[in-house]
Amino acid sequence: MAPASPSAAVPQAFPDYVAARRDAVDAELAAAYALVPTDDLRRYLYRPLQDFSAHGGKRIRPALVLMGCAVTGGDESAAMPVAAAVEHFQSAALIHDDIADESETRRGVPCLHRSEGDGLAINAGDLSLVESFACVADDTRVPAACRHAVMVELCEMMMRTVEGQALDLGWARDGRWDVTCEDYLAMATLKTAHYSAASPLALGAMVAGAPSAQVDALRSFGLDAGLAFQIQDDVLNVVGDPAAQGKDFRSDITEGKRTLMVCWALGHGTAEQASELRRILESGTSDPAGLSRAVSILEATGAVDHARAYAADLADRAATHLEDAGLVPGEALDALLAMPSFFVSRTA
Repeated sequence: MAPASPSAAVPQAFPDYVAARRDAVDAELAAAYALVPTDDLRRYLYRPLQDFSAHGGKRIRPALVLMGCAVTGGDESAAMPVAAAVEHFQSAALIHDDIADESETRRGVPCLHRSEGDGLAINAGDLSLVESFACVADDTRVPAACRHAVMVELCEMMMRTVEGQALDLGWARDGRWDVTCEDYLAMATLKTAHYSAASPLALGAMVAGAPSAQVDALRSFGLDAGLAFQIQDDVLNVVGDPAAQGKDFRSDITEGKRTLMVCWALGHGTAEQASELRRILESGTSDPAGLSRAVSILEATGAVDHARAYAADLADRAATHLEDAGLVPGEALDALLAMPSFFVSRTA
């Protein structure tokens, strides 16, 4: 049975589904910090991590676990511990990423390493990684028949993410400007698409006991949609709404990020454009004039238009993976089909 046409999907169905499950996800996450043996452990470990988690984003990734379970006929409540596991990994990744990038703020407040110091922040991130496995291994809501497969998928998700992070950090450390568009796409697929969409959907389907064909279809859908999400994120960082982006607006330029737009501009612009763009990216500038000049080069070389078009093509392609997947009609499927178009049409 083929799903409803994605052209008929209403983009708002996706954020509505996510928002409706946020309170339940927040409650599940808070339970991980409910029992603390001593005051010192609360002060130096559990409370900082709990506060960081409480300032979380929209909880898209855990909602995708629930969605993957629902569209394959499972009970969302059985998938809740796995949804929490993915969000715990998200916290760990962000805490460690902020340290690596020497970032100052996260979600409108000082980064954990700024408020607690590098050592305690690293330790809190490590605890979040442990929680990713503990909340699956110890919870009887997760069917025993799928628990091993879920653990393996979590490991694969984490492995792919750190591989992508290694490329992103390594290119910056070594001053690599020979990174191609294909290199970027491979890196972003590893770093973002797996843990932001593909694995959460696959994990939910595993909890539902879905056949491998459905799991694979959802994973493929998530890889395309997740990559589209990251490319749109890159676009919004440089040409989005400054108010919506806040202090992060155009930070990718300051940090010299090798985005799809940058790779395209360096490979398709004139020698003069490439040289000037590279100089700005290497300077670490946060001067508005310099940032605007970099954006002008990206626009003049067609890099921004190329990135938008590529993300839109990925969003269109994503739905083709669900053809004849036999997914269950309902609220979750409506949200799933709306997800790619929401990802590329969002403005924040």
